[in-house]
Amino acid sequence: MLYTISEAAVKMQLTSYTLRYYDREGLIPFVERSAGGIRMFKEKDFEWIQLIECMKAAGMPIKEIKQFIDWYMEGNSTLKLRRDMFYERKKIVEEQIESLKKTLDTIKYKCWFYDTAVDAGTTSVPKSMKPEDMPDEIRELKGKIDL
Repeated sequence: MLYTISEAAVKMQLTSYTLRYYDREGLIPFVERSAGGIRMFKEKDFEWIQLIECMKAAGMPIKEIKQFIDWYMEGNSTLKLRRDMFYERKKIVEEQIESLKKTLDTIKYKCWFYDTAVDAGTTSVPKSMKPEDMPDEIRELKGKIDL
């Protein structure tokens, strides 16, 4: 089955503008065109677009995504380059996840802190609370974050 750019955009929950941008940037060189120059998307093209969206969500710049596509188009001689690119991105995403975990720990602690302060009507209660009087999870969080 073939899809127009509008149909493809709906199917992928993107805008037609985004798909045109990907095309201009050389990210979807495999998308066929009709005799009149209209982009015609196939089911297999959607897998590529999903991969592009995944790479973008992982923080990969368009330039690097384009490099991956170029390497793919070159064939098996670039397998190691493509693999290494994903290992590098994996490391970056893992570092981002760790950073986000620390951020979440701080937010959880602050939620508890302000819940306790609101219940007491003052911030002096959670501020002066001894660690042994805090819930276990909060004591652990406070130990992980530098507050």
